[in-house]
Amino acid sequence: MKLLARIFPHPHLTILLTVVWLLMVNKFSLNSLVFGLFLGIVIPFLTRPYWPDRPQLLSWPRVVEYVLVVLWDIVVANFIVARIVLFKPNAKRSPGWVCVPIELRAPEAITVLAGTITMTPGTLTADLSDEGHCLLIHCLDAPDPAAIRDEIKQRYERRLKEIFE
Repeated sequence: MKLLARIFPHPHLTILLTVVWLLMVNKFSLNSLVFGLFLGIVIPFLTRPYWPDRPQLLSWPRVVEYVLVVLWDIVVANFIVARIVLFKPNAKRSPGWVCVPIELRAPEAITVLAGTITMTPGTLTADLSDEGHCLLIHCLDAPDPAAIRDEIKQRYERRLKEIFE
């Protein structure tokens, strides 16, 4: 078991890198698979010293659920942003800044939350407070900042706490 852990220090990252490589070449062949596996083994092996306290994901079904929720929210947000841009006059738009207090403490979880907010059209994570207790988010249209804050905490942060903490 020790030998496998030394060869595959981050097995999930090995799989992810292999799949990403196969998606990037956009053509499946044995050569692409072998080279993807090579990259999936070498990159985690070389970066192992930089990950001394790598995060442990507590629930893979929760990870899948989170990814599906985020993908759904991205699709829905695209339509909402298109509607705002095409049909809402500038005078009726209310862009704004929302400060979202976060309870997450794992740096990886905070990074995933910030990235999720930025990937969702119409929102952008602009800053993290010095203590890591609050995210500053810009919204294209924020008529009710409290509702946006509550939705982020309920929809994303709660799930990330179940995954990382």
